Amino acid sequence: MLYLDFLHVFQLKKRFKKKDIMLEKIMKEKISADHLLYVSLKYTKTCDVIINLIKRWTIMIDDCIDALLETLKKRKKIKAIPIAPRQKMELLKTALKNSPEVIKTMEIYSFFKKIDNLKAIRESEFRKDVRLKILDNENETIINLDKLKEYSSILESFISYVKQFLLSPK
Repeated sequence: MLYLDFLHVFQLKKRFKKKDIMLEKIMKEKISADHLLYVSLKYTKTCDVIINLIKRWTIMIDDCIDALLETLKKRKKIKAIPIAPRQKMELLKTALKNSPEVIKTMEIYSFFKKIDNLKAIRESEFRKDVRLKILDNENETIINLDKLKEYSSILESFISYVKQFLLSPK
């Protein structure tokens, strides 16, 4: 039975292109993140939902970076794909420097990656104006619903760019 499951998965992978699998994974993360933003946060109004949403977005951006780098490598625009996330981000920024969507998203991504290590203050939980205050040395960033929607629109345009890039022939 295990052999049949393996065989079935192998045939499915063979049938679908790797790009389709990557896009499907990205879209699943996006749907999950949208649910957190528009449903869970609306009803719970906690900073835990904000933190989980940011983690979902980080995973989604990771998947997008991997998909873009693999496509760039297939098109022979880059020689090798680095292992370290920061190196992947820098390589993508240089390879796609003419794309404002990529540059903006990489800035947001680097901030999202730092959030776990920074001091976070929860404010107005269980209220309409729930917000998470992130303290980075002297900088203070307040993440509230408006800021999350701003991030969402930037990431939406980035995902559209990724889809277009992956599905374009060159």
